[in-house]
Amino acid sequence: MKGTRIHFQWSAERPQARFATAVSLHSHTLHSREPLDFLYRVAKQYMPMRWALRGSEIGFQFLKGIRLDPGRGWWTPPLGPRDAYAVEFDQIRAMGLAPIVSLTDHDDIEAPMWLRVMPGSSNIPVSVEWSVPFRNTVFHLGVHNLPPSLARAIMDRLKAFTARPLERELQSILAALDREPGTLIVFNHPLWDETGIGQEQHRLAAIALLSRYGKYLHAIELNGLRPWSENSSAVRLACDWDKPVISGGDRHMTEPNATLNLTNAESFADFAGEIRGGYSEVLVTPHYRTLHGVRMCRNVADFFRNYENHQLGWVHWTNRVFCTLGDGSTASFSQMWRRGPIPSWMHDQDSNLDLLPAIALRRNQKEFASRWSD
Repeated sequence: MKGTRIHFQWSAERPQARFATAVSLHSHTLHSREPLDFLYRVAKQYMPMRWALRGSEIGFQFLKGIRLDPGRGWWTPPLGPRDAYAVEFDQIRAMGLAPIVSLTDHDDIEAPMWLRVMPGSSNIPVSVEWSVPFRNTVFHLGVHNLPPSLARAIMDRLKAFTARPLERELQSILAALDREPGTLIVFNHPLWDETGIGQEQHRLAAIALLSRYGKYLHAIELNGLRPWSENSSAVRLACDWDKPVISGGDRHMTEPNATLNLTNAESFADFAGEIRGGYSEVLVTPHYRTLHGVRMCRNVADFFRNYENHQLGWVHWTNRVFCTLGDGSTASFSQMWRRGPIPSWMHDQDSNLDLLPAIALRRNQKEFASRWSD
């Protein structure tokens, strides 16, 4: 593992005191489409979430006469670009550091492009989390700091590959990105079997990707939403391939990124140069110590909350969940229930949502977090 140091913010050394800037990488806005089946996989572990999503299946089947297929649905995070940026910016400012924030929606650059037209925001990097179908799975690459004048053309090419993945095109695309000295390519959560093909099959595919295209991948992510056991394996993978480890919080809701990078660089391009040179200072923040199941429950509870200031007016969670119907059209859950009464389980239950993390804590009470003790 090239020149990487991993710091823990709660340690006595106060690692952030030696740096001027913190970099927040990999967080999402309402422009991301998130797979609905991911919520189902989380919900399997916690009874209240199973009830809520089971209710959506029953209601969908009652109205449409067909079963709800989670593979044909998606949801969007609640925060717009400005609010998502502020969550990361404010966390870093509270540390007394200068913030650099790189938002990366799935296969979409509208958030940073929108932010860059705001006064004083022209230095915000244009970044994306690119979905890369490979072999029998899908990997996600964080592509940070695209040249603004070329960003839309590059994004069109990335989307074209995702829609029609011809492997002979992948090297050409990665090589072109690598030629931009200020651009950073990160292998995000490389060992997360998000598509469910099986952990070993996914790991072998990750090794195959690194074997073939590793010279274009500048760093491997330590993901702020993945459990430490998986992140430890990602660190070993970085060691095996002589890559620096880099932070990536993967924020979708309101909790700020749990991993950051520390630097004295004054711009993203300078920071990218450090990482590409093999030098990385990763900071793990205190909320990463919370049991993983509890954090996931908090995020799912935030998914179900009302957001009165939602940029598009999608206040209720049913406005932010979408399905592709049998005729090829798409509709949100709220549109599907527009002509009839909203089922009782869909009414606001904010007070009950606060119980989800406590339920998760009881379920995981045998998991002892001794590795995070002071």
